[in-house]
This record gives sequence, structure tokens and C-alpha cells, in this order.
Amino acid sequence: MLQHQDVQRKSHEASSASNTLSIIAVVAVALNLRPALAALGPVLDRIEAGSGLTSTGAGALTTLPVFLMGLGALAGSSLQQSIGDRRGIALGVAIIALACISRLLWFSSAGLLASAAVCGLGIAAVQALMPGFIKRVFPLDAGRVMGLYSTGIMGGATMAAATAAGLSRFVGWEAMLGLWGLPALLALVLWKGASSSDACVKQTASRQTVGRSPLKSGKAWLLLIFFGVGTGAYTLVLAWLPPFYIQLGRSEDIAGYMLAGLTLMEVVAGLAVSALINRFPDRRGPLAAALFAILAGLICLITMPLTMALPAMILLGLGIGALFPLSLIVTLDHADEPASAGRLLAFVQGGGYIIASVMPFAAGWLRAHSDDLSQAWVMMALGIGLLILLAMRFAPEERIV
Repeated sequence: MLQHQDVQRKSHEASSASNTLSIIAVVAVALNLRPALAALGPVLDRIEAGSGLTSTGAGALTTLPVFLMGLGALAGSSLQQSIGDRRGIALGVAIIALACISRLLWFSSAGLLASAAVCGLGIAAVQALMPGFIKRVFPLDAGRVMGLYSTGIMGGATMAAATAAGLSRFVGWEAMLGLWGLPALLALVLWKGASSSDACVKQTASRQTVGRSPLKSGKAWLLLIFFGVGTGAYTLVLAWLPPFYIQLGRSEDIAGYMLAGLTLMEVVAGLAVSALINRFPDRRGPLAAALFAILAGLICLITMPLTMALPAMILLGLGIGALFPLSLIVTLDHADEPASAGRLLAFVQGGGYIIASVMPFAAGWLRAHSDDLSQAWVMMALGIGLLILLAMRFAPEERIV
């Protein structure tokens, strides 16, 4: 009897250690999903001058990977069935590392756009497969782990934005962009280590019944629009907030620190969502709070961007930081099985990222033609108003797939 209990205890300890290592690997991977985008904004004027990109082309450096994230997410189900989530995520991280490192050698306008596209494909593979992996490996704690994953994504953006201007002066903007391949390689090593030690899941591809297609569900389309417009706020701020403040007279360093401060608030909000989300089975209250914070921050940018810069950064950071994980968690709430969750999230993220990709490109077009980004903030504020109405439709009891 005692021997049996000892075996059970050791098995439980091994499982707990494996889960802890898996969570560390999830966060390490997440940290590498935004630096290739977030490092651009604080030095965008320098990149335009050095590579010959126009403002519209500079907007495409964010638009292109985000658009490809959407296309890649739509193919996530096929990727999961063909090679499994663990190997698919490893492949995605390896692609991100190679795309970043390539910028050390190929930093012309064509090279930057090509590496942005490749990086988008790698990010797409990870983002399409990670939620289903989390739902499967952590079935009782998916909301908390999803919050940590989302927080890791925003934490990577914080580090990239805070260090971009300083590193560019020290090693050049080309090397600064390329150096982000190194933490991606480290994340790949951690992910492979977690995969080899995981005792929880032996199979790499789900064999469960996945239910009806999200294409036939009106609620799935609402979730897609919600995720797309909400993520559009994030990509718009990521790409154009630093150039907006540089245009208003702030230095590259200050503009980078402002974006870093905003993304730090996103990390705080993401951690809060991870810690508190289980207290809110009905997610509509937290969604409304996040959306009104974003709206208030945008109003600050539109009306008094200099005098209200600090409140704008805090409100936008907290709102966007909470909205991103909440959007994923609400989507997970509408699926019961891991395979169904992966399929629904692939659909929602796929179409959503395609919608979100329009925002930074549109802002770049506006800047090229009017030299004023205030109109982009107005456009985004109207989108947030739409999301406030949509959020009230997401009752907790309905399942889609």
C-alpha cells in the first residue's frame, strides 16, 4: 500500500514538473511573437531613410506579417493534423529566428518586406497551434495559462520597444532587428526540452470529433470580427504610436519608452486577467471594462496627445492588454473539446488577423497623404464603439463547436 502511494506521489511530482516546464516553454515562445514588429516603430524614420521605404511601405512591414498570420491561422488545422502542435510550434519558432537573423544581411526594402512576410508565417504557425495545445495539456486551467501566454506576447513587445532606439545607436538598426533571432533560438531549445520531457500527452495530433464547421455559425463570425477589430487596435498602436509622437516633437528614445510603457501596462493587464479570470464566468463585464479603457485612451490621443500622453498610455495599455487574452479566452469558452477549440481559434484568428492587418497599412496611407495620424485614432475609436456593442452578445452558456 505504501509502495503504491509512493509511486503515485512520484508520478504526480513528475507530472507537476513537466507541466511547469511546459508553461515556461509556452511563455518563452510567446516572448518572441512580437519583437520583429514592436522593434520597428521607435526607429521607423531611420529605417525609411536607410532602406528607401515610403510611409505606406513602412506600414506594410506590420501589415504584411499580420495578414500572413491570418492566412497561416486558417491553415492551422491542416498543420496540426499533419505534423502535430508540438512540432508545428517548433517549426514556427525556428522560422521566426531565421527571419530575424536574415535582417543582419538583407536589410534593403525588399529584404525587410521579405523577412516580415517569413516572420509572419512563423508567428502564424505558433498562434494557430498554441491555443489548442494549451486547451489539451491544461484542460482545467486553460484560462490562466492562456493569460500567461498572452502576457508573454506583450512582454516581448515591451522589451523590443524599450531597447530599439538605444540598440540601434549602438549596433545599427539592421543588427538591432537581427539580434532578435537569438532569443527565438533560446525559446526553441526550451520548447524542445519541454516536449521531450512531457509526460502528460503522448500523441501529437488530436483524433477527437470536431463538430460542425465555424463557417456555419453566426456567433463564430461575430467572434472573428471582434478579435480582428480589437487586434487592429494593438497593431495600429504598435506600428504608429512612436512615429506619431516623434512627429509631435518627441525623441526616438522617448517615443520608444512611451510604447514600452504602454506595453508594460499590457503585461500588467494580462497578468491580472490570468489571475482573476476564473472569478468571472461571464466575460462580458471584463470585456466592457477593457473596451472603455481603450476608448478613453484614444480620446486622449485625439484631443490632447501631449498633455494627456501619460493617461493615454496607461488606458490604452491596460485596455489592449486585457482585451487580447479576453478575446482568446471568450473564443475558447465557445468550444468544449481541444480539437474543436483549435479549429474555432484558427478560424477566429485567421480572419481576425486579416482584418487587423488593414489598420497599420491604412494609417501609413493616411500619413503619406495628409501627414497626420489623428485620423487613424478616430477610425480606431469608431471600431471600439462597435466592439462594445458586440461584447454584449457573448453570453457564457452558448457553445459553437
